[in-house]
Amino acid sequence: MTDEQPQVQEEAQVETEQADVQDDRLLRLAADFENYKKRAAREREEYVALANERLVKELLPILDDLERALDAAGKHEEATVEEGVRLVHRSLAALLQRNGVREIATEGKFDPHVHEALLSQPSEADEGSVIDVVQKGYTLGDRVVRPARVVIAAAAPEPEPQESDG
Repeated sequence: MTDEQPQVQEEAQVETEQADVQDDRLLRLAADFENYKKRAAREREEYVALANERLVKELLPILDDLERALDAAGKHEEATVEEGVRLVHRSLAALLQRNGVREIATEGKFDPHVHEALLSQPSEADEGSVIDVVQKGYTLGDRVVRPARVVIAAAAPEPEPQESDG
């Protein structure tokens, strides 16, 4: 029995060393994963900052155009003011379109995925069709950034029977 005791102690020591190696490996793996998460978060913040910087750089000339239009408004040059505002509108619309922003179509039937019904009015148009746009809606890629706020057609009012005096 005395021969077995050193062998058991040796096996226990080997198992303890193996367990220590496993613990060390798991700790390193956990630390690596934490570092990865931190690095990924930092990179994501950098991408957002770069995207915002690019957008701001493209918006600055539009801001300049708007300032020129306001200067013309201060000098009461109505034709120049209108032209300046139209220029700003075209520039901003083009910038948004280059960045994937699209106007939501409002012709035809009401679509609850992209339209927000503010009101329904009796109309000669087909029931449920869009008859007026209160505020345009936009998508960015496949996502709705802002739904189109619309007025939809309700059923045409029934003509009331006329009372006969008789």
